[in-house]
Amino acid sequence: MTNERGNPPSFTPGADRRPSHPEGEPIVVGGPTAAVPVAPVRRPTPPAGPRVSARPGGSARPIPRLSSPPSAPRTAEPWAEQPLGSTRVHTAVPDTSAPRRSAPATRSSSTPPPGPGTTNPRRTHHVRTAVIVLVVLLVLALAWPVGLSVWANKKIKHTDALSAAAGTPGTTYLIAGSDVRGDGGIPQDGTAGSRSDTILLLHVPQHGPTALISLPRDTYVKIDGHGPAKLNAAYAWGGAPLLVHTVEQLTGLKVDHFALIDLGGVKEVVDAVGGVNLCYPHDVNDADSGMVWTAGCHDVDGTQALAFVRMRKADPQGDIGRTNRQRQLIGAVMSKVKPASLVWHPSRQVQLIDAGTGALTFDQQSDIKTLASMALAFRAANGSGGVTGTPPIKSLNYQPGNIGSTVLLDPAATPTFFKQLRDGTLPAGTVGGIPG
Repeated sequence: MTNERGNPPSFTPGADRRPSHPEGEPIVVGGPTAAVPVAPVRRPTPPAGPRVSARPGGSARPIPRLSSPPSAPRTAEPWAEQPLGSTRVHTAVPDTSAPRRSAPATRSSSTPPPGPGTTNPRRTHHVRTAVIVLVVLLVLALAWPVGLSVWANKKIKHTDALSAAAGTPGTTYLIAGSDVRGDGGIPQDGTAGSRSDTILLLHVPQHGPTALISLPRDTYVKIDGHGPAKLNAAYAWGGAPLLVHTVEQLTGLKVDHFALIDLGGVKEVVDAVGGVNLCYPHDVNDADSGMVWTAGCHDVDGTQALAFVRMRKADPQGDIGRTNRQRQLIGAVMSKVKPASLVWHPSRQVQLIDAGTGALTFDQQSDIKTLASMALAFRAANGSGGVTGTPPIKSLNYQPGNIGSTVLLDPAATPTFFKQLRDGTLPAGTVGGIPG
């Protein structure tokens, strides 16, 4: 209830001017048309329950407080109240006092973590380099043998040697040693032409042990067009073709490849393998061959090895003893020619092939592959499972007349021996030899 001037009854001019109003109500300054509500200055406390954004008695309903999602920043408390008209609005103020959650650490982009789908540039570079090196080595490994074969094939000397005889099982090599005076360290002794002082039959059967058989150069045989004679006379009269034909008639084996060894080239071959170790049980001082020897085993060079295989007159076994030393030298050379060691020594390959091709002459059908196959056959024959020796011998001093002393093979045992040689049924070890 107001008085006539619109003032409350308790208001009297001149009286105590302190208003009397309930605590908490807004204070009105000025008249009715200029009333401005002024909020009391106090720090509100956060409500325990749902907040009410309107004054008491209004039509607003409590708004439930929503919890922030895990990834959203936490809202700060307390609440700040701002009067807006007749409604008080509560605005959330971020709480800067709470520690902020640190972002997860990330790796440098230059060093991504290894794992599925991740490529390490450094590792890729190493792998690429290794692949390139392997390819280069493979190309060299393939190119070197090819180039070496082409070069070696051009160095091989050939001669007409093979006959038209029917083939026999296995592969048979006939190796003859040509003793040309005055060539390669062999002194000139007045002998004209060439002599086949070494005749070897190397046979690789289809089944059974490989055999290296020495045919004594003085073996008594019949030579077409010349009659009875010593075996090495066939080479002196008709060269390689007549020698091949005569051996085929004697053994019943088809000669598939022929190799002529210049004994003067033995020196280069032995030197190419770095020398060999040879054994002989007697002291020797032979003027004809130049062999000077103290009983036992010795490391020798090419010159000494050549004298070792040429010596005959000072040997109690004569020509048979010489064939034994020839096979010993071949075995010693082959033991030094190991493919595994040559692979890592290309210079030794070149030196050995150069010496070998210089000392050998092959038939027209042979090439560097034939030389390699023959070398492997030599190794097999001189190995523990191979066969070495001579055909069965009946006499070392058979004298039929007009041709001097000859070596007579046993006519009863020889045909069976050569059949076993062809079929690969000879026992491993040393066979044949001097009769008891």
